Amino acid sequence: MERRHFLGEFEETVLLVVATQQGQAYGLSITNVIEEELGRSVNMSSVHTALYRLEEKGYVKSDLGGASEKRGGRRKRIFEVTSAGKSALLEAKEHRQYLWSKIPGYVFGGSES
Repeated sequence: MERRHFLGEFEETVLLVVATQQGQAYGLSITNVIEEELGRSVNMSSVHTALYRLEEKGYVKSDLGGASEKRGGRRKRIFEVTSAGKSALLEAKEHRQYLWSKIPGYVFGGSES
């Protein structure tokens, strides 16, 4: 049986941002991208909640980075997309593209097709 991946809209957004950050994603960096580049107001606790849900589903993995004085000796938890996460993103993309292809042209003011 084919495995189906289910992502909520916010989970998908967080997972996409993790994928764009090429193994350097952590809570604050993800929050900044969502706020600054996507123009969406979000708090870091909701980003962390989504990251932990994605980790439970096997879509991301995390490791602790090095400690820094700037962070008071604390270490960042760095997230990276897994192969299951890549599959989930590809499936979400295919579903969206399929649905977009089914919208008649007149819906957005174009000619009817």
